[in-house]
Amino acid sequence: MKILDKCVGCGECVPFCPFEAIKTYGKAIIDKEKCTNCGICSKYCPISAIEEE
Repeated sequence: MKILDKCVGCGECVPFCPFEAIKTYGKAIIDKEKCTNCGICSKYCPISAIEEE
């Protein structure tokens, strides 16, 4: 998964990640070691700022 520049750091995606791979520090940051590219987070992003790599 990749966080696009349009991310505003709202954190809406964070609680939906089953692997706790997303944190917000100004904008969302995905821990690539924990992320399995399941895509759940992208479904909950209100501005479509997460996409598959």
